[in-house]
Amino acid sequence: MSEKIVNWIVGSLGSFIAIPFMKEIIVFVISMCPILELRGGLIAASLLDMDPWISYLICMIGNILPIPFILWLINKILNWMRNSKSKKINGIARWLDKKVDKHKGQIEKYGYWGLVIFVGIPLPGTGAWTGCLIAAVLEMDKKKSLLAAVVGVFIASVIMMLLSFGILSNIL
Repeated sequence: MSEKIVNWIVGSLGSFIAIPFMKEIIVFVISMCPILELRGGLIAASLLDMDPWISYLICMIGNILPIPFILWLINKILNWMRNSKSKKINGIARWLDKKVDKHKGQIEKYGYWGLVIFVGIPLPGTGAWTGCLIAAVLEMDKKKSLLAAVVGVFIASVIMMLLSFGILSNIL
């Protein structure tokens, strides 16, 4: 699904690609987005025929940048959303609570290593956003969670570099 979204974004912004640094901006913004994150950024960079190593750095920075904000602010935002009079905002909070409940067992069972693995394995529903959301809701130590999430992003980045840029197929 994220590949379809990335294809749509890249296709929709095709007329802007000629603008200086627009490819880099697109990849950076995609890497910061929940659901897409680094996985989507590297797929976009590959579709945009960008240099793999520059793409890698842009995606790493884009995916890591939101992590401290999620860890330190998401509980306040969720509490505000839960107490909001807007049914839509309440609905989003309930959806996020369900997402946390669905995956928290994986992180609770293994602690910080569980967070590393959850963030590091690039599967749908995993990643830094969801992992940090769960860590914050479980009130895990923020500094240790930050380190675990960054290590997980690094693992995911290596896996996705191998897949997105065909490095794995060239090795085999």
